[in-house]
Amino acid sequence: MRQYRTMVAVGDSFTEGMCDDVLPDGHYRGWADRVAAALAAEAAPDGFRYANLAVRGKLIGQIRAEQVDLAAATDADLVTLAGGLNDVLRPGCDVAEVERLLGECVRALLAEGRTVVLFTSTDPTRRMAGSRRLLPAILRMKAYVESLVRDEPDRVVLVDLFSAPGFDDRRLWAEDRLHLSPEGHRRVALAVLEALGRPAAEDWRAPLADPDPRTRARKARDDARWLGTHVGPWIGRRLRGRSSGDGRPAKRPELLPYDGS
Repeated sequence: MRQYRTMVAVGDSFTEGMCDDVLPDGHYRGWADRVAAALAAEAAPDGFRYANLAVRGKLIGQIRAEQVDLAAATDADLVTLAGGLNDVLRPGCDVAEVERLLGECVRALLAEGRTVVLFTSTDPTRRMAGSRRLLPAILRMKAYVESLVRDEPDRVVLVDLFSAPGFDDRRLWAEDRLHLSPEGHRRVALAVLEALGRPAAEDWRAPLADPDPRTRARKARDDARWLGTHVGPWIGRRLRGRSSGDGRPAKRPELLPYDGS
């Protein structure tokens, strides 16, 4: 089992960690922060350094241009990369171009003997109305990510979220259904650590023990609120050519000592 002393996370809101679990500095505590905390505990007393360059709303081209070279220029021995889903969500997405850019990102990050962690997307069709149109592109991206892992099996690690039934449960997601809840982030952290060879403390893939207590009427009201509160504003930003991450800096832009707090 390889020991890691430095970690850089790149990507979009998935990796930035958007949820309602807020750190003392006002930033969100997502799965990447949890993974870094676990690796920091292993590294003591020698210390552990961590940077999180991810910014919400970023497309894969922006991740390539704004984050990947910065990550590749560090001495990090572990880099996590999740990107492309924001592209897929947009009508008319050029999936071939997303794949090309993602491949560029991976090749740039693999220098210096790093381990690179990649992800497959969860399946949105089992929890989010109107998302079936996304499935062909998501399946194509899944196959491409899996091919990158096959090409570099010793250096590229896959976290397969698509096949994990636990993520079908809306309680693992925030109210907007695009971002994970704290429990969702906790499970992704367990998945990453397991992929890195750490013993699994529990089955992060498993469904929640208790069934969703909401009635059908409550689910219908939740669907209506979701459309008005989250889908409408998202469409509005797309029409205006804006993103939730415009002008927003990375929450942890430098590779600095990290003790998990």
